[in-house]
Amino acid sequence: MSATRAHARISGFGDSVFTRMSALARQHNAVNLGQGFPDFPGPEFVKDAARRAIDADLNQYAISSGAPRLKDQVAIDFSVALGREVDPATEVVVTNGATEAIFDAVQAFTGPGDEIVAFEPFYDSYPASATIAAATFVPVRLNPPDWSFDPEALASAITSRTRFLLLNTPHNPTGKVFTLAELEYIAALAIERDILVVTDEVYDRITFSPAEHISTASLPGMWERTITVNSTGKTFSMTGWKIGYAVGPAELVGAIQAVHQFVTFASPTPFQDAMASAMEQARANGYYDHLKRDYIHRRDLLAATLTHAGFETLPIGGSYFLMADIANRGFETDVAFCEWLVQTAGVVALPPSAFYQDPATAPLLARFCFAKSDATIAAAAERLGAIA
Repeated sequence: MSATRAHARISGFGDSVFTRMSALARQHNAVNLGQGFPDFPGPEFVKDAARRAIDADLNQYAISSGAPRLKDQVAIDFSVALGREVDPATEVVVTNGATEAIFDAVQAFTGPGDEIVAFEPFYDSYPASATIAAATFVPVRLNPPDWSFDPEALASAITSRTRFLLLNTPHNPTGKVFTLAELEYIAALAIERDILVVTDEVYDRITFSPAEHISTASLPGMWERTITVNSTGKTFSMTGWKIGYAVGPAELVGAIQAVHQFVTFASPTPFQDAMASAMEQARANGYYDHLKRDYIHRRDLLAATLTHAGFETLPIGGSYFLMADIANRGFETDVAFCEWLVQTAGVVALPPSAFYQDPATAPLLARFCFAKSDATIAAAAERLGAIA
């Protein structure tokens, strides 16, 4: 009997690039600017809300589709963003982070022989979710430095087998914020070809002027065919709480819920209540404006650090990542560069080739995360300065 019984479709699944680079960071006691999570404390008013929820003994399973209080708050925010009333009971589902919401959508709407179109580079869970559904993942290239795409390439990628387009804006890892004109083109294609759009908008609150985040579902004719995925983890710097959600028409959200109930059943009850409280308070206390100012500061601090170390950074419109050009550094691959950087300078960056279907075709860039404290960025600056 074979030593392994794992299905062949997951044979290519190894440790993610995040796991590998974080292990190198620990091995070399490095400053980790690779993995995309904040290393600074989350807001006190959010932590206080979690303490109150625990003290109130909110310890048992929540309703599978989400705690009503949290769904109400999500519906309030999205009713404003989309210019329509969102029904919290039927048009919102809470998941264990945005990653689960995307996984659930892939399982709900695709199967063997179906295709999912997405822009490349892409978050690495996207093709993995397609593989588990036995669907085919079809990437369309975004081209640096502005990360534009070829409209004809996108149109050609959508075939009679395409079930949905998976869109991420603001985009990880590039920081691209899709423009209104680009979203209108995508919307026109979706309507013409009668496909769904699943849009990952977890960085919607972290944008930089003149870029402006626009929800695809707000465009004419798109509510009926769009699932919008988001996460309180990015917005409130609490990624480990894993409170995400999906918003859309009842029929589509119901299909996601049908999968969700058998994946995680429900998200942690006290954290759902805490995030509901956080969303209530954030509208009144100016938190979202503070969040944006804070990330402008962190972006500028890291950009100055990288420039001083001799790197040219690409412009971004949103998210908390900067891409640096490493083409003149003498390395054949971004993986080789990132391994050298952690071993030589003690600084971790992420090789974006991990977000390409064929890593060998990726441009020579490195992704640095600025969701870090001033002290962390200063420590990276000191180490990078030694190799400048």
